[in-house]
Amino acid sequence: MYVRDAKNREEVWLLDRIEEMGLDDTAFRSRDYVLAIDEESHEKAGFGRIRIHKGDEPVCELTSIGVLPEWRNQGVGAHVIERLVEYAGDEGFDTVYSLTSASEYLSQFGFERLEPAQLPDSLRDRLATKQENIQPGAVPLRVAVDRFQVPGHLRSRFKEASAGGSEDPEPEEGPEDFGIDPDEATYKYDTGD
Repeated sequence: MYVRDAKNREEVWLLDRIEEMGLDDTAFRSRDYVLAIDEESHEKAGFGRIRIHKGDEPVCELTSIGVLPEWRNQGVGAHVIERLVEYAGDEGFDTVYSLTSASEYLSQFGFERLEPAQLPDSLRDRLATKQENIQPGAVPLRVAVDRFQVPGHLRSRFKEASAGGSEDPEPEEGPEDFGIDPDEATYKYDTGD
């Protein structure tokens, strides 16, 4: 499993997944996204983006983070977020914001909730719009780039991630499953050996 930049040809796939998950596609640009990809099957497992709000004081927001159902609870989202925070740091941002209803999830990485009045102006307006149109339970969060951290258990899960999660494989069926005693049964083509 690895995380890479999205390619232009993946725009339709991204838009379809964003719509399916009811995520924010405001000011969509595929080049702002990263994708989590399975190394063996090359399946896309998750995605997310940073959105930079220009103005007197540019602000970086993490948004539209999603993990496909069969890849959840395996650290995929954690690594997508980690890559996005790295990119924000590379762009010169010390703080990254998120406006989401998944505040509990983000808190494990060091994100802290703040009051809407503490948000930069561009995000205050965006929060109101997001609450009205996309995610009524969205709350503002922020993390300092240098304080962001992926817990060890999520790092381990990501290394072993697979479609369908960590479910046990289906057991192989044997003659007993069909009410046949293999020691006593005779078969149509039994040669008596």
